[in-house]
Amino acid sequence: MDAAVSARAEVLRAQIAHHDRLYYELDAPEIPDAEYDRLFRELQALEAEHPELATPDSPTRRVGGRPLDSFAPVRHVVAMLSIRTETDTEASGALNFDARVRRELGLGALADDAPPVEYAAELKFDGLAINLRYEHGVLVQAATRGDGETGEDVTQNVRTIRDVPLRLTPLPAKGQDRGQPSLFDAPGLPEVLEVRGEVYMRRDDFDAYNERAITAGEKTLVNPRNGAAGSIRQLDPAIAAKRPLSFYAYGLGEVRGWDLPATHAGVLDALVAFGLPVSEHRAVCTGGEALAAFHARIAEARPSLPFDIDGVVYKVNSLALQAKMGFVTREPRWAVAHKYPAQEALTTVQDIEVQVGRTGKLTPVARLAPVFVGGVTVTNATLHNESEIRRKDVHVGDTVVIRRAGDVIPEVVSVLSDRRPADARAFSMPSHCPVCGSDVVREEGEVDHRCTGGLYCSAQRKQAVLHFAQRRAMDVEGLGDRLVEQLVDSGLIRTLPDLYRLGVLKLAELDRMAEKSAENLVASLEKSKRTTLGRFMFALGIRHVGEATAKDLARHLGSMDRIMDASVEELAQVPDVGPVVAASIHTFFAQPHNREVVEQLRACGIEWEEGEAQVASGPLVGRTVVLTGTLPTLSRDQAKDLLEAAGAKVTSAVSKKTDFVVAGTDAGSKLTKAQELGINILDESGLMSMLEKKEP
Repeated sequence: MDAAVSARAEVLRAQIAHHDRLYYELDAPEIPDAEYDRLFRELQALEAEHPELATPDSPTRRVGGRPLDSFAPVRHVVAMLSIRTETDTEASGALNFDARVRRELGLGALADDAPPVEYAAELKFDGLAINLRYEHGVLVQAATRGDGETGEDVTQNVRTIRDVPLRLTPLPAKGQDRGQPSLFDAPGLPEVLEVRGEVYMRRDDFDAYNERAITAGEKTLVNPRNGAAGSIRQLDPAIAAKRPLSFYAYGLGEVRGWDLPATHAGVLDALVAFGLPVSEHRAVCTGGEALAAFHARIAEARPSLPFDIDGVVYKVNSLALQAKMGFVTREPRWAVAHKYPAQEALTTVQDIEVQVGRTGKLTPVARLAPVFVGGVTVTNATLHNESEIRRKDVHVGDTVVIRRAGDVIPEVVSVLSDRRPADARAFSMPSHCPVCGSDVVREEGEVDHRCTGGLYCSAQRKQAVLHFAQRRAMDVEGLGDRLVEQLVDSGLIRTLPDLYRLGVLKLAELDRMAEKSAENLVASLEKSKRTTLGRFMFALGIRHVGEATAKDLARHLGSMDRIMDASVEELAQVPDVGPVVAASIHTFFAQPHNREVVEQLRACGIEWEEGEAQVASGPLVGRTVVLTGTLPTLSRDQAKDLLEAAGAKVTSAVSKKTDFVVAGTDAGSKLTKAQELGINILDESGLMSMLEKKEP
């Protein structure tokens, strides 16, 4: 290939990237659309004639590749954690957060000798969280948040977003001219830079898209947030490329080969210098009063913003102080999302229907005349339970005030009883399940009504199967909502053991289920048969029994038979299992059909180590352990299960109380801190030796 051709392609890529930035980020185009199109077509022609020129960061890659069969899972090196929500939506919520931070840092009340804390304040976008992975400045992967640990690979779709640079701009060296002196000590491009941000849809883009869709007789988008999330999860990137999506960066994931700035605000400035879009609506605020002023300022500007937000985010600005404060559960102590008061609207109740949940709970739902509230068209609102309906005096036909509580769950706030029509109808809870016809009961002391059909109720079966198959339970890959719905509706699954009786031929007959997909699902089911007692207990979906409670039951009772035969008094002896939970577990196993399900699952080949919970003499009783990095053969969950089964307490942060750290590749800051504190560090083989009661 002629060197001149290669050079011309490089020039075209640079020119197009330059004009993309001017047009999409700075709103300051230099050339007419026709000239831009000419440059783009020339590059397309060169790459078509010389395919080796089509680099991963070429602008032509934005038009989308071939459709995908499914999204591949992506394990986040640095977990995408959620942020605590400040429930006080008034300005005092900012002061509450500042007070908590000061207590965490040991600063006490604000005084002359205790200076105020500096914060970075930003918008809380209402879109879809995304992790962009750049290697040596080139976008190589984009993934959704997922469950925080594992997301989905949506690289092809994210490439279609014009706001997302396919190649980063290197940071200038100090003194290098880029219009102003460099603010950064580490010029160039990091080896790895994971950028966290939000994919969203501007309201004007949303409206224009729907207008075009109506004209073309196509399906419209419901709201900007769903439009953004749904576009990113399109299996055909050509469809995603037609959706008007935008992106804002707000943080980092894994970083290698770059010395971070000292502050979060400095990180955002660096992201801008790399060529990434960062919202201009951000500020560095000193003290709680300044945060409250930012909250009020954005609240006033909120209606005029071109996109939807549901609050603002405060972060301790100093990265060193962030590290000092650490995390609680899966949330950073140094950040909070401060919501705005929920928005309200008037509409009418057209009907009240009853939904049946996984545990058999009956929830009345108001079917509403469509109303736009909080940035979303609302057609349904929860009424919680019969007592709540009576308290609010909701009738079918009433005019009601609707609120999106927390800007997420629509609910009926109140009734305008003076507008009640003469034919309005009162509601009463049905005596039989609307799905399976079983009796409906209301337990003593409870406000909720429940279906007694258990696993025989198809509404409960679908959710029971999904719960059973989830990653933290039996971990059956490929068993999603649509497939479970088909399996239950077709009669292939009537109870949980039917899952393990599925064959490739039967599965392949289902809609959108190819033979290869069927083979993969059967293989995943087979793999799931080897589990732990704690996971199996959680998978059964017993009311009030979460993941931690299931592990406690396994740890302290040690065998399935002992758990099933335990009295309420014996169950209540398990730590954190009170009388309500104990009664729920006992009631569950008092039902013959539930015991039969357990026995049939055992007969299908599901197994675990009985006695795994007898940890009184286990090798790691009373030891605190931290996992970090990627282990050669064990997943993070597998390693955690082994450690907890041996009596260890697995925590997320390294401290002086940590007994040892198990480190794999790309271990990061936790390994560094362990080394600084002189904490014992093991690799996977050392861990296995310790679990086998050998010296590591």
